[in-house]
Amino acid sequence: MAIRAAMHQLGGVLLEKLLNADGGGHQGAHIDCGQGHQAEFVDYRRKKIVTVLAPVEVVRAYYHCAACHGGKIPKDEELDIAGTSLSPGVRRMIGHVGGKEPFDQGHVDLEILAGITVKTKQVERVAEAIGHQVEAIAQTGRALALSGKVVPFNQPVPKLYIAIDGTGVPVVPAETEGRTGRDESGKAKTREAKLGCVFTQSKVDAKGFPIRDEASTSYVGAIETAEVFGPRIYAEALRRGLRQADQVIVLGDGAPWIWGIATEYFPFAIQCVDLYHARQHLAELGKAAYGPNSIEAKQWSDSRSDELDASDVEAVIDSMKQIEPRDDHARDEIRKAMDYFERNKERMRYASFRSQGLFVGSGVMEAGCKTIVGQRLKPSGMRWTVSGANKIIALRCCQLSGRWEEFWETRSAG
Repeated sequence: MAIRAAMHQLGGVLLEKLLNADGGGHQGAHIDCGQGHQAEFVDYRRKKIVTVLAPVEVVRAYYHCAACHGGKIPKDEELDIAGTSLSPGVRRMIGHVGGKEPFDQGHVDLEILAGITVKTKQVERVAEAIGHQVEAIAQTGRALALSGKVVPFNQPVPKLYIAIDGTGVPVVPAETEGRTGRDESGKAKTREAKLGCVFTQSKVDAKGFPIRDEASTSYVGAIETAEVFGPRIYAEALRRGLRQADQVIVLGDGAPWIWGIATEYFPFAIQCVDLYHARQHLAELGKAAYGPNSIEAKQWSDSRSDELDASDVEAVIDSMKQIEPRDDHARDEIRKAMDYFERNKERMRYASFRSQGLFVGSGVMEAGCKTIVGQRLKPSGMRWTVSGANKIIALRCCQLSGRWEEFWETRSAG
């Protein structure tokens, strides 16, 4: 560690000399201020910058525009340090840790692993700023994709999957003003983040079970309405080769907003309710009808699951009609379950889906919800603003989609 620290210090000395070899970036007595005026050279100003090697001092030529009543430092813009004391490399490291772990832990890890000392608040601000930049670039990409100006270079794939789900994010009280919740207080404590993933399948295994293409999964998400999320997931599917896919499959639970998006944006896709959600509904109904710990409950749900596997949803619904409700709660649960299965029965033809070698479960999306939101935004005690949560969701989606390097290249090019 001592040798590493010494080498960092030596590297910092060399870097400082290199950064100041241009004489401060002086560009003459006057420069264009960017607003159509001339800014006048005033003097040279020094600035401490934290870099991945060591803190360095940078000398920069300062210009002032009398018409705009503002200053301009061209060298700050060239080095990408305008308005910050952190180098681009340090900010990149902060974005990496800030998207993966709580800000206070990221602050500690940066010091232990990289020898970079920054405050917890700096980790938060930089990570959220990068998340904001990720979303801004993504918005531009979505606009181009939706306008038809971007044609993906993806090779045609046999099957393109679009999985959609929602999960709660704990937020500060101000973000739930006027919203009702499910607990005894009746006050909402979370906001729903809508998440989507796109992945491809090109083959099945020896037993005919589908195999997801390696490293083919990309994610999008935000706390927003279904009306806003629809174009988001549609643009991602376009980017991933929606129009080049031989077959498109939408996976989700029974939430009506999911199937509204599927019908509007993917009208020719196969719609499939996640099998495990459907089985969960059967298990819960069995417990409500026969008692939570009864043998009858398990026997009933197991038999209905067999019928479900055989695509005989009608038999499942008929069996529900024959249940003698024990109480009003059971009666309500039977009614809800019958509505759920009747509404989604064409999305539950699992035998048919399996015969085509298709996935019938949205495990990839379930894992995405846990990884993107659960692990990062839902640890005990965390409360977010919608804006802050969305920036971190954007950052995590970028990282987990394998687009981190692409983001930095795009950002540099911009």
